[in-house]
Amino acid sequence: EDKGGRRIALRPEHTAGICRSFAQHRPTTPWKVWYSGSNFRYEKAQAGRFRQFDQVGIEVLGSTDALLDVEVISLGWQFFQSLGLTNVVLMINSLGDPEDRAAYIEALREYFESHSEKLSEESRATLQRNPLRVLDSKRVQDKTIIDAAPTISQFLSEDAQAHFTKVKAGLDALGVTYSVNEGLVRGLDYYQRTVFEYVSTSLDSAQTAVGGGGRYDGLVEDLGGPATPGVGFALGIDRTLLACDSEEVFQGASPQIDAFIVDVVDGMTALRLADELRAAGFTVDRAYDGRSMKSQMKVADRSGARIAIIIGPDEAEAGNCTVRNLMTSEQSLVLQTEVVTHLASIVGERNPRRNTQ
Repeated sequence: EDKGGRRIALRPEHTAGICRSFAQHRPTTPWKVWYSGSNFRYEKAQAGRFRQFDQVGIEVLGSTDALLDVEVISLGWQFFQSLGLTNVVLMINSLGDPEDRAAYIEALREYFESHSEKLSEESRATLQRNPLRVLDSKRVQDKTIIDAAPTISQFLSEDAQAHFTKVKAGLDALGVTYSVNEGLVRGLDYYQRTVFEYVSTSLDSAQTAVGGGGRYDGLVEDLGGPATPGVGFALGIDRTLLACDSEEVFQGASPQIDAFIVDVVDGMTALRLADELRAAGFTVDRAYDGRSMKSQMKVADRSGARIAIIIGPDEAEAGNCTVRNLMTSEQSLVLQTEVVTHLASIVGERNPRRNTQ
């Protein structure tokens, strides 16, 4: 309840809302969406686990194909690879169908109750609510008991086993490295069949999962929609940034500036040339605030740029610019219309960001 007496709800995750939207609007399938935004949880804040946290994720609704699971898992894996994170590992598991899961939960209940005196107080309380959640415990006291617990693979139906086998074969075909973790159950009860997590081994806190997801074939129906299968993932932005800091993936030198534009006329030529050069794929910087030639050249020298493109009154009037190599002090007069080609001849071609013709 807020200060105005209104009862409000804070979003704990995105998947349920997306499934509710699907149930309401009934788009054509397969329906592929992505999202980003903040979520909330009412728990004690700790390293890598905040009460407000940001996520980006994808969901695909409308297909039970195991190879769709593979595409989804692979996309998340490629995200971490593209960041340069080398200490992220992929863990996968299958929770089977609802009937498999129910039988497994009952077996876990019997097992943990027979060893309840050895479990932590927290896990004994969890056992009364949901035996499956006991497997999530990271407490040292619980580890030996959990390690000897029944595994879900003993309860999978033939269909669920075949689905999981196809998922593993698809990941193998794509060269995605993974490990099967039969203790992986995820933190939300709507998952069935495929579940997965991306875990950073470089984080030294108890919260090492940087993302995860799975298949939730019954969720849309639970929310009032037609029976519709779905699969997706959410990646934790805050924890991913902690992993990036831990691996120092952003600590490398900044890309070298190709050219620094010095404009002592009115800045308009610098504005236009910078736009053209950036469109051609070059990294470009310039000075602002109408500084003097001397002041701008000092900034150019400090920028680390290889080339200075200078526009004075004479150059502006003639449509030229002086291109000076800041490493060798060599310079030449170049038509402004040819500056892109000339710069490419010095520093090499770049990948254009848009058509510059």
